[in-house]
Amino acid sequence: MSSCPALPDGFDFTDPDVYEQRVPLPEFTLLRETAPVWWNSQPPGTGGFEDDGYWVVTRHADVKEVSTHPEIYSSNLNTAVIRFADYMKREQIEVQRLIMLNMDPPEHTRVRGIVQRGFTPRAIRALEDALRTRATRIVEEAKERGTGDFVTDIAVELPLQAIAELIGVPQEDRARIFDWSNKMVAYDDPEYAITEKVGTDSAAELIGYAMTMAEARKECPAKDIVSQLVAAEDEGNLTSDEFGFFVILLAVAGNETTRNAISHGMHAFLTHPEQWELFKRERPATTAEEIVRWATPVVSFQRTATQDTELGGQKIKAGQRVGLFYSSANNDPEVFDSPGVFDITRDPNPHLGFGGGGPHFCLGKNLAVVEINLIFNAIADALPDIALEGPSPRRLRSAWINGIKELRVNYR
Repeated sequence: MSSCPALPDGFDFTDPDVYEQRVPLPEFTLLRETAPVWWNSQPPGTGGFEDDGYWVVTRHADVKEVSTHPEIYSSNLNTAVIRFADYMKREQIEVQRLIMLNMDPPEHTRVRGIVQRGFTPRAIRALEDALRTRATRIVEEAKERGTGDFVTDIAVELPLQAIAELIGVPQEDRARIFDWSNKMVAYDDPEYAITEKVGTDSAAELIGYAMTMAEARKECPAKDIVSQLVAAEDEGNLTSDEFGFFVILLAVAGNETTRNAISHGMHAFLTHPEQWELFKRERPATTAEEIVRWATPVVSFQRTATQDTELGGQKIKAGQRVGLFYSSANNDPEVFDSPGVFDITRDPNPHLGFGGGGPHFCLGKNLAVVEINLIFNAIADALPDIALEGPSPRRLRSAWINGIKELRVNYR
């Protein structure tokens, strides 16, 4: 297996301590140039996996190659999450395979085919007015505060409301759903003091809430997406269990990712003031895509080889895990001119922030783009002079999420 001697001994591309400080972009550059598919050894038991490590895939072309061949690279065998908490037991990982993100075709094809009904262009358009009104209100309330934490004041609210709106969660229940979804992904960060039990209980609460909702819609269908997804199982709809796990996916994949894109996007604008001036003046349609490339909220997902194969000149054995590092792919100079430059007019922009294509390409991409556009338009209109205040952003300690947990700003 290839080595990359310039990396310090024991360097791990899923080490949450690394991501609490930074995304390891210099190390990704090194690998792309010297060992684009590199073996990252780990002690057995790391992150809930009893093997001895995983392959780090750093080039844009190779990430796409793995993403588009689910028959060779499975999401189901070890799930798509590259590192859980060390205390995760195998049976807890097995349960995760019920989430669509962790399925392979043909099961994935069936579930995604049903769920897609909620994400048609028409369905997204139907949400847009409610979300525009909500975005304006969020920003106006922040303005009244004068100063604050951008993450909790602005970034968290719209993605949560979008998901709640999508599946028809009553307003009085929305704060609980936000709390549960936060606790499910914060297991690496000691500040949140999320114990194994709290994380597991939160997931169970959310699944239980969603399943109850599904059962109610089966008995009494409404004109909402839940009814479309569950009301007639025999006609190719979701079971109540499947709907519960779909809501888990929305709470993490739809909520966390868009929130972090918005937080990173604001920080990028505030540290690249010429781009903020450009956005306020011209509102380029290319903005949201560059924010997602720049932020790459999901640093990595993984696949597991179903057979012996070869990638980037390396022989990969059946059963080995393969990490897709989107943060590296989105900074690949073979694909992007000056990838280290934040440029909201970048076009074309074939970033992999929504996945590398193939069956798991982000279902909610269009909704995420709408949310990002709505919130930054509202900020530019109401808070044109927003400015950083205090220290640099505080980052989430996580093995695979590029998260900001606090960004102090002056709303002026």
